[in-house]
Amino acid sequence: MANSINRRNWIRSSALMAGGVAFFSGSISKLAAMPIVRRINNATSKRITDQTVILDAPTPLKARLLANENPFGPSAAAKKAIADAMDTSYQYAFSAISQLSGKIAEYEGEGISKRNILMDAGSSPLLLAAAMHFSKGGKNIITGDPSYDDLPSHAQHFEGKWVKVPLTADYKLDLDAMEAKIDDNAGLVYICNPNNPTATVVDTAKLKAFCERVSKKVPVFVDEAYIDYLPDPQATTLISAVKAGQNVIVARTFSKLYGFAGLRCGYIVGQPELVRALSAYTSGAFAISATTAAAAIASYQEKPYMEDAVKKMVASKEYLYSVLKKEGYTYIPSSANFVMFPLKMDGGKFVGEMMKRGVGVRSWKMNNQDWCRVSIGRMDEMEAFAEAFKQIS
Repeated sequence: MANSINRRNWIRSSALMAGGVAFFSGSISKLAAMPIVRRINNATSKRITDQTVILDAPTPLKARLLANENPFGPSAAAKKAIADAMDTSYQYAFSAISQLSGKIAEYEGEGISKRNILMDAGSSPLLLAAAMHFSKGGKNIITGDPSYDDLPSHAQHFEGKWVKVPLTADYKLDLDAMEAKIDDNAGLVYICNPNNPTATVVDTAKLKAFCERVSKKVPVFVDEAYIDYLPDPQATTLISAVKAGQNVIVARTFSKLYGFAGLRCGYIVGQPELVRALSAYTSGAFAISATTAAAAIASYQEKPYMEDAVKKMVASKEYLYSVLKKEGYTYIPSSANFVMFPLKMDGGKFVGEMMKRGVGVRSWKMNNQDWCRVSIGRMDEMEAFAEAFKQIS
């Protein structure tokens, strides 16, 4: 055990010397403790998640439309970088990780440095870290309902209380109602924008004003997993709030538009003291493999690839809209790579019938109505969805 601890200390100090200020945690051993692992496993086992649906799905699926993945895959540059990185993958990826964090800081511009960035293998470990930190002492985690539930559901299995705020009539996060829920026991406000599962976005000016006001009372965590699907991500992001010194954390992931769902790379941007606090709950960038780090460097803000992937996604989404309309269904207009529409039968039955036909989708209950969330796939996958859907709609 002593040798293991000494080795961790050496790795951590080496990473700092390589330029990675917030990469590694001082409390990795805490995450290794069995009681915490059991709590995380128990939390996941009781929730219906993309992961649980995938594990229950028959293989192979004709259309895997249940996890909001980018079916067009990583860019050619990312794939080449993975292959090239294999020769030196026996080395720890300190240099690549430092280079990637530098690229992110440079892209975000003046006011953001490596000290503002904490990376990990996808955004999930960072959401878990926030759940553990901000729920301490039984604090409230305030979210929209429905919204992405990874952070608040895990908070419940530590000390936190999940405060759910219904969406507006047009299925957007109700910022005014969320602000009204803030009291002395508030620990965090969680904003997923674009929201999952509704694929809606809130007004940018209103969200920025909300963060400026609310962050003076309680930290605001803005999850921007799907922001790259918007026409102008730079105009929508809340990175400006971090630059202004506000108590705001912004989460980003390579799992969506970049096609890294299986490669795992994500990061948060926040005030250095917040980044340091959350780093105590995660192994940080050391969890990112050398091949993934190389691929992320190669594909970060690779505009031609991103534009092409969005163009193909939009074509598939327009096709889905036409199918739904033809079958007499409405839907929530989407600002992301998935679409939500109300069902005319039980959600569980619908998902099961689609699965029998080789098409994986998700169901939700919202406003006492069963809904389906369809991830946008390749055109052949959307055609498989249409064929199955017409048989049971």
